Amino acid sequence: MAPLYSLADRLRYRCHGNNGRRGEDIAHRYLRKWGYVVAARNWRPPQGGGEIDLVAWEQGKLVFVEVKFRVSGQWSAPERAVDNDKIQTLRRAARDYIRRAAAEQAEARFDVVCVTGSVVEHLRDAFPLLSEPHAPVGQVPDLPGARLSTKNR
Repeated sequence: MAPLYSLADRLRYRCHGNNGRRGEDIAHRYLRKWGYVVAARNWRPPQGGGEIDLVAWEQGKLVFVEVKFRVSGQWSAPERAVDNDKIQTLRRAARDYIRRAAAEQAEARFDVVCVTGSVVEHLRDAFPLLSEPHAPVGQVPDLPGARLSTKNR
């Protein structure tokens, strides 16, 4: 299937050049390869206020995935773009999804998938669903999630 995906990607991105979409496609395939069941892509609450890139299930646990894509790691690591404001927006959207899906809040987590060139890095349990004390304004929080890094082929 990889050659077929490769051909489809080249055709899709040749015209549009949407790097964010490319990163989400790579992350989607990566998660499926590791046994996740992707339930939604680019999910937005009806009242607005954020977007969750991927919503997936892993062994009965609801996983909200934020995807960050960089063509190269020359300027900054992709996970540095997940700041306190973004975390609050994701939490609000995730609580709405949990309420609408009648899922258990305790069985949910946030992951961040960073795609830099052809390298995929997966930060599991990157930050908690419930709020915690914030880092000082202007300081990017350290994402404590476990890092799983692979070469994407």
